[in-house]
Amino acid sequence: MPKEIRAAPTVVYPESDGKPMAETEYHRDIMIDFIQMLKHYFRNVNDVHVSGNLLMYYEEGNPRKSVSPDVFVAFGVSKKRRRTYKIWEEGHGPDFVLEVASPSTYRHDLTRKKDLYASVLGVREYYIYDPYHEVNPYFMGYRLVEGVYEEIAFVDGRLPSVVLGLELGERDGVFGLYNPEHSVWLQPMEEQVKQETLARQRADARAEQEAAARQRADAELAEALAELKRLQGETDA
Repeated sequence: MPKEIRAAPTVVYPESDGKPMAETEYHRDIMIDFIQMLKHYFRNVNDVHVSGNLLMYYEEGNPRKSVSPDVFVAFGVSKKRRRTYKIWEEGHGPDFVLEVASPSTYRHDLTRKKDLYASVLGVREYYIYDPYHEVNPYFMGYRLVEGVYEEIAFVDGRLPSVVLGLELGERDGVFGLYNPEHSVWLQPMEEQVKQETLARQRADARAEQEAAARQRADAELAEALAELKRLQGETDA
């Protein structure tokens, strides 16, 4: 009797680990702001994927081997939306990772995650930031050098990212991204929309003023031509 051929079991890679996105609203807002700012910054650069709080699987066939970086950037990877990030399908892991830490996650971020990002995923730069400054140090960064993380030195109070071409730091107590090439801080999406709206309103106001000025000029010209015609008529008479 021939053996029954059965299909190989399908490996399921869950899209959620059941954990909350962030510990506090402040942690969540930083994650969202960084993801949006980096997406906007790299919007015209092909094959740069910016994401965060997305389950990343790094061992094919083993769903337990996963991590969920708060914010990450991967170069050489398409911008398409993903339900999960599988290292073996994408070709490589992220180049930049930011973890928004707290006292309850700090030790894990600084030990197991740090080792994973360096030795397994090969993350070129790894940053840890505690928005409430409850741990010391509350902000640090590491750069991968020959497979080992070396701490990044502060420059003007910020940590420079060679990977991003930007600098991470605080301005007036707000954690953000600084563009050293143009000497400006990147603005969160909400602020960008506000500024773009104001710019459009100013442009519309200028256009209305220019239209009104043209109408006044046309009216004055018409009045002057009419007066000239009247004077010519009196001269002919």
